Amino acid sequence: MAIFVSPEEKLKQDKYISAVLSLVGGQGKKAFVYTLGCQQNEADSEKIMGLLLQMGYEKTDDEKEADILIVNTCAIREHAEKRALSIIGRFKHYKVARPDIVIGVCGCMTAQEHRANQLKHSYHYVDFTLGTGALHLLAELVLNALSKGKRRFLLDEETPKIAEGLLPVRESSFRAWVSIMYGCNNFCTYCIVPYVRGRERSRKMQDILDEIRELAKKGYREITLLGQNVNSYGKDLEDKPTIADLLNEIAKIEGDFIIHLMTSHPKDASREMIEAITKDKRTKSHFHLPLQSGSDAVLKRMNRHYDTQRYLDIIKELKSKNPDIVLTTDIIVGFPTETEEDFQKTLDIIKEVEFDTIYSFIYSPRKGTPAYSMEQISEDVKHERYERFCQVQNEIANKLNQKMQGKIYRVLVDGKSKGNEKMYTSRTEGNKIVHFECDTDHTGQFVNVKITRADTFNLFGEIIN
Repeated sequence: MAIFVSPEEKLKQDKYISAVLSLVGGQGKKAFVYTLGCQQNEADSEKIMGLLLQMGYEKTDDEKEADILIVNTCAIREHAEKRALSIIGRFKHYKVARPDIVIGVCGCMTAQEHRANQLKHSYHYVDFTLGTGALHLLAELVLNALSKGKRRFLLDEETPKIAEGLLPVRESSFRAWVSIMYGCNNFCTYCIVPYVRGRERSRKMQDILDEIRELAKKGYREITLLGQNVNSYGKDLEDKPTIADLLNEIAKIEGDFIIHLMTSHPKDASREMIEAITKDKRTKSHFHLPLQSGSDAVLKRMNRHYDTQRYLDIIKELKSKNPDIVLTTDIIVGFPTETEEDFQKTLDIIKEVEFDTIYSFIYSPRKGTPAYSMEQISEDVKHERYERFCQVQNEIANKLNQKMQGKIYRVLVDGKSKGNEKMYTSRTEGNKIVHFECDTDHTGQFVNVKITRADTFNLFGEIIN
């Protein structure tokens, strides 16, 4: 059951915010947040920066001039943690030069006790750590570092709390992340997330709807609903709302915006959810559904709780309701014990479904997960299979993109491309990248573009008035 920060606790933290504000407010103190990892980490960093601004800091994009430095870490792979430690390491000379600088570390990496201890004992210039479920305690830790000079290293509670009312400083004025739930209950054998982000915790529907209404009023054009498994939304809430219920309520909100879901899990993809997605023009253009493997034997070892037939049934239903839907997925190549036959089955499903985009990964052993102890495949085999996989998928992606030539699509303009003042980058409502030239800056707006050229990864077009 989701546990929410109480009004009393929020009032207490507000007092800490005011106390920090009295120390640093009006002095031009600057804050820098370095973000690693997924969209959920990006959303968390926006909340962290929002809290820091409430405390009287000013945002800076230059770490060298910051008076408080925070690294928001990722733990999905060992490499991500090593990168985080490297970044934290380079902050040491800032502390040496200016001992009054505050340095904090948060995110998934710090939810692991051994990493929190490592930061405590080997990185003596780090003032504090806090886990993903304790962002609302940030002001308390900052005040402690400023006024007492004491270091604190917090681990998340067994059941982390949900804190509402944290006002994010959004990186974009037209694209927004909205977390609808936190944590994960699935325990896929390759994944560390349940161990570092805790069990599933859903936000109350009304709080989510209020946030989306406010974004719509401000003119946001794309809103991504975030969760490790958005399909299981609401199971831990008292009134048991579903993701379909949430989507149906969002459909009632006025505004010209697109909704994306990130990420869905096939085992919880209900007919009601598919119906809700495909009947609303704001959600029907794109759906991301991780497959991970086309082999039932591998899916079982991954602890995914569905088989390939179940997956294909979902895809069939999605396509029957919207033949033009853009489908994307995740694939892991070279999972432990994967045979050549297993790999061929993955290629077979890729050819059958014809995904527009696949976010593919070569399996990387992750300490702390069951798959780490399974029989590993040689790096040479993994890379050889990955090359074959990419060849197959690139041919499919190129074929699907070629079919888009000559057609007109509504796109959301991201901004200017690098190296060409007149070239702009945009995305279709199905999340495909489109480049076009224009003399007028339409960043953050919807425009119509006719596709004139296509390759494997990009579409090129001309704006249609």
